[in-house]
Amino acid sequence: APARAEEAGPRTTVLLVDDDRLVLTSTAAMLEDLGHVVIEAESGAAALAVLRQGTPVDMVLADHGMPGMTGIELAQALRRTRPALPVILATGYGELPDGAPPGLVILSKPCTQAALAAAMQAARRQAG
Repeated sequence: APARAEEAGPRTTVLLVDDDRLVLTSTAAMLEDLGHVVIEAESGAAALAVLRQGTPVDMVLADHGMPGMTGIELAQALRRTRPALPVILATGYGELPDGAPPGLVILSKPCTQAALAAAMQAARRQAG
């Protein structure tokens, strides 16, 4: 069942990062259905470029298993430049490899809209 917009918290601009176009599109649709604004990026480098352009972003949701720059590498780069930015890492793996920055919220893939909303709430709490 779709999650209610209230469960996902306040309207948020989410930078969504995934190299799989189908996953990117379907996750963006879930986020938009929850009332959020989505900015899509198909790689970690593209996500960093969006942020360098000064695009306002409230949260990042990134896939872990991307070529070129993994989700963990992206999260590490974000911690250096925007340490208070909430980051959710989506992964189909049970555990993350070493090097994951502390405070990452993990979202298991595939996910439901309710799980996505819960991860957003947890990321807000982690960011303080």
